[in-house]
Amino acid sequence: MSGKIVQLDDATFDEHVKASEVPVLVDFWAEWCGPCKVIAPILEEIAEEHAGKISVAKLNVDDSLDVTRRYDVMSIPTLLLFKDGEAKARLVGAKPKAQLLQEISAYL
Repeated sequence: MSGKIVQLDDATFDEHVKASEVPVLVDFWAEWCGPCKVIAPILEEIAEEHAGKISVAKLNVDDSLDVTRRYDVMSIPTLLLFKDGEAKARLVGAKPKAQLLQEISAYL
């Protein structure tokens, strides 16, 4: 995993998302999720290519039930884009890199 992607959990989620000066794209994922593994390298590329404009983070839904429930994450992968500490966009399912970037481009 890239050093550019931050691992979050129930204890660190609020602090990281609210303190960030750039939008935060949070990947709600699980070890057993096939589509989550498909988008992982795409998210690493986005984290590398857009460093300084967006922060990419991962939150394991099996280990962080409080945050998962708070944001009504029912299927994974779910990507939530936070700006100024608030969820601004929700993307559900594995999508190609170009489509992900198009859907979050308004926040970069």
